Amino acid sequence: QVQLVESGGGLVQPGGSLRLSCAASGIIFSINVMGWYRQAPGKQRELVAVITSGGRTNYADSVKGRFAISRDNVKNTVYLQMNSLKPGDTAVYYCNRVPSTVAYWGQGTQVTVSS
Repeated sequence: QVQLVESGGGLVQPGGSLRLSCAASGIIFSINVMGWYRQAPGKQRELVAVITSGGRTNYADSVKGRFAISRDNVKNTVYLQMNSLKPGDTAVYYCNRVPSTVAYWGQGTQVTVSS
């Protein structure tokens, strides 16, 4: 059974930083393209960062230059370093394969950016 467990969210002031983690089990993690998605209240889920099995990355324009995705194929974990956070980054953050697999969605981790 595949499990993706996100952690590291919280309440942070504008301009602050957070590091999210996603621990994977039940899949051959190293061969999968992985991504971080987010869903803000009243909005559709969007893909914000992608990392290939070889470590190539890509970002949504809204987070480019502020967020960094990375992975550790030994620990089966993908990370999202978020800097210079804005109120518009407030959302529930999820990890999944890219393209996503419906059955793999986890609970996500809430990120709230507010003063």
